[in-house]
Amino acid sequence: MKQTAKLETSTGPHLTKIQRFSHFIRRHWVIFIVTGVIIIVGIIFITSNMTGKKSLDGNQRPQPVTALMTNKTDFDVYLKGLGTVIPTNTVTVKTQVTGQLMSVHFKEGQLVNKDDLIAEIDPRPFQVQLMQAEGQLARDEAFLKNAESDLAIYKQLLAQDSIAVQQVTTQDSLVKQYIGTIETDKGQIASAKLQLIYCRIISPVTGRVGLRQVDPGNTVQITDPNGIVIITQLQPITVVFPLPQDNLTILMKRWRAGTNLPTQAYDQEGKVLLASGKLLAIDNQIDTTTGTVKLKAIFDNKDNKLFPNQFVNVRLKVDTLRNATVIPTAAVQRGSIGTFAYVVKDDKTITVKTLKLGPAEGDNVVVLEGVAPGEMVVTVGGDKLREGTKVEIMTPDSKGASVSNEKTNTAAGQKNRQPPTPK
Repeated sequence: MKQTAKLETSTGPHLTKIQRFSHFIRRHWVIFIVTGVIIIVGIIFITSNMTGKKSLDGNQRPQPVTALMTNKTDFDVYLKGLGTVIPTNTVTVKTQVTGQLMSVHFKEGQLVNKDDLIAEIDPRPFQVQLMQAEGQLARDEAFLKNAESDLAIYKQLLAQDSIAVQQVTTQDSLVKQYIGTIETDKGQIASAKLQLIYCRIISPVTGRVGLRQVDPGNTVQITDPNGIVIITQLQPITVVFPLPQDNLTILMKRWRAGTNLPTQAYDQEGKVLLASGKLLAIDNQIDTTTGTVKLKAIFDNKDNKLFPNQFVNVRLKVDTLRNATVIPTAAVQRGSIGTFAYVVKDDKTITVKTLKLGPAEGDNVVVLEGVAPGEMVVTVGGDKLREGTKVEIMTPDSKGASVSNEKTNTAAGQKNRQPPTPK
């Protein structure tokens, strides 16, 4: 009786809400499962349709790109290297006599011309030597004159057989001795005059003087290693630069043909042209440590833009390719198939063409094989392209942003359209 009462209590009208919901789920679980499956399938179907539409729209929508047309032109081929400016002549001005430095006639850093007076040494000691040498000469000339007079008398007496031959011979030797002494005196005079010339130090070249190495009042000597000042010749001036040995074939071919090879010197960033000149010489051996050969170019340097020991970027023109096909370097792509470019066909679709490249210069490169003049190559926007992709060619506006050609033409048409004439 107690168990029956419990069963009636659990199934009777006094059931809780949770118990009722649990009984409901147990009775209709199949319906819930079928409904859930139908909902999931519907969501998947709707999602796939939306993705398909987006994919279809993406395939049909043209990709915006920037493209430029290839052209034929004469293309200059340059060899490049980092060079050092070397003065044509560097002279350490030293004294050729020992004495006191009396004065200098230059300002540090100024330009001087050849034969300009640089400095003066005290000339008084050499003036005294000159006076002594001239006095010695005058005395010896008097001795010679007296000896020649005696020789003439001795010869007359010898003709009269009044004296011995030996006496005449001795007198003749004495005359010759005085002649030699006079020549020595003249040499001493010339030496003293030369020392006086050396007291005036002149510039051996035209160039720029450096910092003074000795001050006036000091005694300078021939053995001084630093000299008085250093002069560097700046006009003309040279640049020494290395090139890889792989470039020797074309370089020597042009050099042996006697071709004048133009050379340009740019600043360290390679943007500002400092001077233009020509190749002067090629070294006679290759540096085995670097695999390069040294070259020397010469520049007029009339505006003094090149300075000794300055580093410059050198561009040496070695050839000119006539009617070469040139494309922007931005159009060159590299991948598993090698070097290629995206070419825009007449129907505004993309085709991929492999390239064989030649020399490059700046933003352009020569194409030996792959594209023809007049074809459009993609320069910007090639990361999403593939064979057959439809594209829309964009052109940069004045602010640098890309604008569609169709929008540009429409805007131009609206700008040129005249307002209607009022009636």
